[in-house]
Amino acid sequence: MLLKSGLTRGTRSLTSERGDVPGWVLITLMTAGLVIIIWGLAGPALSSVFQQAIDRVTGF
Repeated sequence: MLLKSGLTRGTRSLTSERGDVPGWVLITLMTAGLVIIIWGLAGPALSSVFQQAIDRVTGF
């Protein structure tokens, strides 16, 4: 009897922590959108900084 109640409790806890799939999809899409926006805004500046660093290193 103890084993059966333990299995039921364990199974119930696994199914209750499954999560909200549409919520995770929304979070993933929003994160991807933010990365694209930030990359679009900061990309040219980061490229410029990288190019300056390479120029300084190769200039010696």
